Amino acid sequence: MAKSLKFSDCIASYNAIMKDIEARRFANIYLLTGDEGYFIDAICDRLQESILNEAERSFNQLTFYGADSNPGDIVMYCRQMPMMGSYQVVIVREVQQLSKIDSLSHYTLQPKDSTILIVCYKNKEQGRGIDKRTAFYKSCVKSGCVFESVRPRDYEVDAWLNSYVSSVGLSLEPKAFAMLKEHVGMDLGRMAKEIDKLKVSINEGERVVTDAHIEEFIGLSKEFNTFELNDAVLKQDMARAMRIAEHFAHNPKSYPITLTITILFGLFQQLFLLNYHSWLTRRRGVPFPSDVELVRLIRANSPYMVKELKAHVSKWDNRRVYAILGLLREYDAKSKGLDSGGLDGGELLKELLLKIFIQRP
Repeated sequence: MAKSLKFSDCIASYNAIMKDIEARRFANIYLLTGDEGYFIDAICDRLQESILNEAERSFNQLTFYGADSNPGDIVMYCRQMPMMGSYQVVIVREVQQLSKIDSLSHYTLQPKDSTILIVCYKNKEQGRGIDKRTAFYKSCVKSGCVFESVRPRDYEVDAWLNSYVSSVGLSLEPKAFAMLKEHVGMDLGRMAKEIDKLKVSINEGERVVTDAHIEEFIGLSKEFNTFELNDAVLKQDMARAMRIAEHFAHNPKSYPITLTITILFGLFQQLFLLNYHSWLTRRRGVPFPSDVELVRLIRANSPYMVKELKAHVSKWDNRRVYAILGLLREYDAKSKGLDSGGLDGGELLKELLLKIFIQRP
């Protein structure tokens, strides 16, 4: 069985390719494939900007899209000579939608030094990866550069995000970090775009991003968001939680109840796991994990969130947590129309929160 590629391997390969592009060491063929589209787009965009200058691109660079193209046209164009330049660049995006992909091997088996072919195959579009048994894939490995992107696991996102933030000369305060990740989720492309937006939006000379910056430039309310709702519930601040729920009720498109319930479920899963590790320490003498280890073990957003959970976990006995997890499953079904009693999403959320606060094991 082939060894599965790790996210750390993907990052190392990505950095090496970017370094080669910076040094203008180009391959004849780039096959960019995998589950995480951000890296595929980032490499393709950097190549598109770097190989040719602006004047050359107008007559030596052509982009095909898989759904609207056929392999014969791509092969024919790749075999042409560049006009008044050293290279021509052929980009094929969304190649997973191209019929008879293996026909591209008619070119990749004998590529030209004057053509740089960039092929982008995003696995998530088809639900499966590229066939590595084909002549096309094997010829790309032999004659070019094959990059495979891997989606990070929850606990791997933090290190990548910190690295990206540092690369643009910024740093995030813990609360700003948690708010951004809560808002964006696991979408690396969106994360990068939001960080880039912050880079050009905050005042010149500022380098530390605060929650106020997140509110002003990303549009995430500092008071009314799922991060603050989780915080209010965790600290058993019923009044604040109900104010946030009221805001959500008036903005159902921005705060759909199914997403809110999913995020609350994640909070109580984390509390359950934290209590479990405390039990292992008390009853079995297992060393209690460090905050860094807990980020991975309980799938927290950051060490900051681990500290917050640890500070309030004593309020949440696991028998109570288990009962609340059952409540969340029940209201998830109601939010989808099962025995909802005619209540809308906002009313269901307020009812759910009241039951969470009064719930006893």
